[in-house]
Amino acid sequence: MVLGVFGPWQVIAILVVALLLFGGKKIPELMKGLGKGVKEFKDASAKPEEPVESEEKKS
Repeated sequence: MVLGVFGPWQVIAILVVALLLFGGKKIPELMKGLGKGVKEFKDASAKPEEPVESEEKKS
């Protein structure tokens, strides 16, 4: 069995379960939060890391 390969019936079943668990009004809020998290992750991974100064150099 290959993970990550879902057929149309599995996707529909997951959506129905999510709708039953969270309700119709909560799902858009969850998707918005997920989208913001993914965007922040992409932004953070795209920026080059700045060198971290040690405490000894600051003193």
